[in-house]
Amino acid sequence: MATESAAVDETRTAPAGLKKGAIGIVAVLFMAVANAAPITAMTGNTPIAVGYGNGLGAPAGFLFATIILTLFALGYVAMAKYITTTGAFYGFISHGLGQVWGMASGMLATFAYVVFEGSLIGGCAYFANDAVNTIFGVNIPWLVFAIGATVVIGVLCHFHISLTAAILSVTLTAEVLVLFALAFSVIFSGGGPDGFMLNQTVLLNNAFEGLPAGAFGTAAAAGSMAIGLFFAFWSWVGFETTAVYGEESRNPKKIVPRATLIAVIGLGLFYTFISAMVLAGNGAKTSVEASISANPLDLFFNLVDARLGGVLLDVYKILLVIGSFACALAFHNAASRYIFALGREIPSAKVQSTVGAAHPTHGSPYIASAIQSVITLTIVLLFAGFTAVQVPDANGNPVDTPALVPYTNIYGLLALIGTAAILLVQAICSAAVIWYFWVKKTHRGNVITTLICPAIGGVAMLYVVWLLWDNRAFAAGLAAKSDVFEVGPYLILAVFVIGLAYAVWLRFAKPAVYAEIGRTVMEESHERVGAEDAAPAAPAG
Repeated sequence: MATESAAVDETRTAPAGLKKGAIGIVAVLFMAVANAAPITAMTGNTPIAVGYGNGLGAPAGFLFATIILTLFALGYVAMAKYITTTGAFYGFISHGLGQVWGMASGMLATFAYVVFEGSLIGGCAYFANDAVNTIFGVNIPWLVFAIGATVVIGVLCHFHISLTAAILSVTLTAEVLVLFALAFSVIFSGGGPDGFMLNQTVLLNNAFEGLPAGAFGTAAAAGSMAIGLFFAFWSWVGFETTAVYGEESRNPKKIVPRATLIAVIGLGLFYTFISAMVLAGNGAKTSVEASISANPLDLFFNLVDARLGGVLLDVYKILLVIGSFACALAFHNAASRYIFALGREIPSAKVQSTVGAAHPTHGSPYIASAIQSVITLTIVLLFAGFTAVQVPDANGNPVDTPALVPYTNIYGLLALIGTAAILLVQAICSAAVIWYFWVKKTHRGNVITTLICPAIGGVAMLYVVWLLWDNRAFAAGLAAKSDVFEVGPYLILAVFVIGLAYAVWLRFAKPAVYAEIGRTVMEESHERVGAEDAAPAAPAG
């Protein structure tokens, strides 16, 4: 049993707020998978992994990430069976490692999801500008799309969560269907110029080999397997948000664990299959050439055009816009619920009645959602007004290229910063699972799912963060000289330290408030110390 006092270990019942029983497993699953944005992840990340990472071994990188994230998820869902809270990482880590680590991790997770929405708004604006320009011949500034998407998301998230779930279910289904159509078109035609190349693409050892310089007779520079692995892990970010919707789901003890495992394994198999078929359809040389070209999205666009036709290419481009919008919408939901969870535990009646308040009719965290919208809009405007992207011309002279700002600076840089932050939180969460079951012994844990799996998963998360740090300039590409790139690591550290300092201050200045950090959970998940002392530990579920 932990040495902290019973007052500290008690769990506080969630006040009236988010609408209970509003969504089922399908809705939770759609929102979590929409966070990962399959069409955006495949179209945007696979070319980078192929052209600058592990080359044709990119699908093997997705397979490796599937294994590691499944190990992490097993420990994560073991915790979810006992603790149901909108704070997710915040609540889990608070129960496992204590309030200081919980507050710091909660703030870091909130920071990550906040910047992820900004990142996807940038991607959405870039894809929208390209789609409208190429399909309709109209060049609408990307900033118009960015502001419009931010406002629409803010309006949608003001209302009942089922509205968002319904929208995401439609967009996600369309994404998956068109990607499957592309993959099966390759299968039915017997592969591409080099066959299916499965020994070069999906065998696990290929994940750890960088693209050789001049591979397949192309102008490719030597790639780094670290870049391939990092972008594989980035493609999953958001699957863990299943736990964020625990308080609003009908049976969180069953729904959250099932939805999490389905999301992580389903996405992994899907990513591996789709990326392998796309590489097969293009052939080895064309895959690398397209990925290192000025238009890397042609790895997918050209194949769609050749296999499915020009009409479906237009549909694909539109779905890419909708998919990135849906991803931003899902991240907005996650970020606003983290802001809501932190707000209702801040020792201020005014904050609790605003930031930590739910809409009386819709049961949504509407104030937290509005705050998130303002933050996202501010981020977009700052990037638009104060950052630039320079691309060398034919003579090697740098030329300002404003059209790349939303993709290179907003989407790219914020993705790097957010992914590093969330991987650190996941590593801490893995430690919290082990501490909760094996040091505090709050419940009896399974040695595989609550000890070995989270230990391997946590170490692997730290390994990927180190890979990112060691290759950070290469990963940032054209944005490597940006001030945002330079301060990114310090932002992550600053947010974490502020969370630590705030929790330590509360511990001494307001011990009653400190005792409730991360303890606001649903009633049926109470973890009363007294009850545990009086009864045997419940068996692991």
